[in-house]
Amino acid sequence: MKILVIGTERDFNEFEKKFGLDHELTFNSDYQFEVDPTDFDAVFDLYIGDDPDLFSNYQAFEDLPLFVNVPKISLAELAYFQDNNVGPRLFGFNGLPTFLDRSVLEVSLLNSEDQELLESICTNLKTEYQIVEDRVGMVTPRIICMIINEAFYTVQEGTATKEDIDLGMKLGTNYPLGPFEWANKIGIQNVYELLESFYDDTKEERYKICPALKKAYLKA
Repeated sequence: MKILVIGTERDFNEFEKKFGLDHELTFNSDYQFEVDPTDFDAVFDLYIGDDPDLFSNYQAFEDLPLFVNVPKISLAELAYFQDNNVGPRLFGFNGLPTFLDRSVLEVSLLNSEDQELLESICTNLKTEYQIVEDRVGMVTPRIICMIINEAFYTVQEGTATKEDIDLGMKLGTNYPLGPFEWANKIGIQNVYELLESFYDDTKEERYKICPALKKAYLKA
């Protein structure tokens, strides 16, 4: 497949690691398109989830399969702010640092009738996929960030050190990373903004950001 990736160099490196051996990847760090996006089988955009106004760059590309990194915003909200004037065929995916390079691609749908197209694209991408509900946080980011937030509360209360918590989680639950190791890889800014999005969406107390995490975010 021909895939256009819009994002940072780090984003492209993760895509190359996951898809580079089997597919033709093209990288753009901005929207000064030197190529026509419609020449590609799919476009993966890592920026729009942080800046929804950038979606306007695609309004003219009707039926373009566009995958948006959406843990911080739902596809429905994105479409609403564009007056539901959605040109591309819109899909969500979890493209946060460390989450892309997994065996299963976490995806969401704006329109259920696009499920057949999604299945075709993922089959051609040679990746397994899991459709999750179109809501802020998807599934995996919501769970991991909640664990990280609780870990910050534990350190704040003086119950354990960061090192002890990381080691305990890896030995006790067989997680590949401890909460603080995960936070460093995801990026503390992403963790903070994700939790903020979850809380704004749900108003549930379990997503209230730990003051120690907020301090780490402000110092980052």
